[in-house]
Amino acid sequence: MKKILLSLSALSLAGLLSPSPARAAPADAPAAAPSALSAETASAHLPVRVVVVTTFEIGKDTGDTPGEFQNWIEKFPLSRQIAAPGTDHGVMYYNPELQVLGIATGEGPEHMASAMTALILDPRFDLRKSYFVLAGIAGVDPGFGTIGSAVWAPRVINGGLAHLIDPREIPANWPDGFTPVQGSRPDETPRPPLHSLSGDMVYTLNPGLTRWAYELTRGLTLPDSEGMKTIRARYRGYPAALKPPSVGIGDTISGETFWVGKRMNRWAERWVRYWTDNKGVLATTAEEDIAFCQALALQAKAGRVDPERAVVLRSTSNFDMQAPGETAAGFLAAESSEKGYSAFIPSVNAAYQVGSVVVRALATHWPRYEKTIPGAN
Repeated sequence: MKKILLSLSALSLAGLLSPSPARAAPADAPAAAPSALSAETASAHLPVRVVVVTTFEIGKDTGDTPGEFQNWIEKFPLSRQIAAPGTDHGVMYYNPELQVLGIATGEGPEHMASAMTALILDPRFDLRKSYFVLAGIAGVDPGFGTIGSAVWAPRVINGGLAHLIDPREIPANWPDGFTPVQGSRPDETPRPPLHSLSGDMVYTLNPGLTRWAYELTRGLTLPDSEGMKTIRARYRGYPAALKPPSVGIGDTISGETFWVGKRMNRWAERWVRYWTDNKGVLATTAEEDIAFCQALALQAKAGRVDPERAVVLRSTSNFDMQAPGETAAGFLAAESSEKGYSAFIPSVNAAYQVGSVVVRALATHWPRYEKTIPGAN
């Protein structure tokens, strides 16, 4: 999750994130409260067709204001609770009929990497043929799209690994103070390798699978609200930001610093172009995605997972920069007030609405997709 405001748990306790009329009605029949697996079942091998990866929940896992995880538990549903040792959240949920497993890793790349590694090494699961669907919320570049949308990522770019010169000391001819950690100039040429001892800068997800997921969901109508209309109306000069929410496809930049503002957005757009050799387009900004890809890539070396069976979906809860005529600090203050962040509930719902279509398709057509990845030529 990439947020630029107060902690969601604090907002929940303050009553600022109560469900609004804009919250989408459940697409699935209501489910009974999740039940705990018996000790015998919990220790036995469980088949997993799809792993749904979310990062956080607010308060309880069911029955209150939803975070990224709750809709999956209640609506999909994931009806059985399983212990999740070695993870921040402590429990996972499972649908035994469709053999879908859901996990909340905890926010941030450290939680993501450790939780994914713990899951993949868990002897209860064989994940060699499993699909992984990361479904979370994010910030959005108003030059790409608008709040309440859902975006499938062809690439994940590392926005947290760089050299940085203090803004007061940046050379006059530099666009910003960021350079590759393997270089000394923003436009270091030749571009350093994407994977090195210094770290991993870009992961390209399976293009066929990502395109298949996008085509399967692009026609969905996503929830809108009067609050979202009011927010996006301020972004005059950004045509994509003025449109209603929709399903799109675009790259995500992943970093642990919750940056804000037009100048930082300019850097992020440049950083995506630089590391993708001008092929990438910045769409969303999130925290955990680079760690998600790293964990899968490393465990793939041991043959435990197939990273070609992974997709990243980010729904957009907030813009990553201020509207024309506003300041970055003013924008942050407004978003942190109880009048801000009105796209939170719609974005949480959009992540489930769009992601569940893909998860259900993979799980229900398992005889085909166990052997052949969708979108394969």
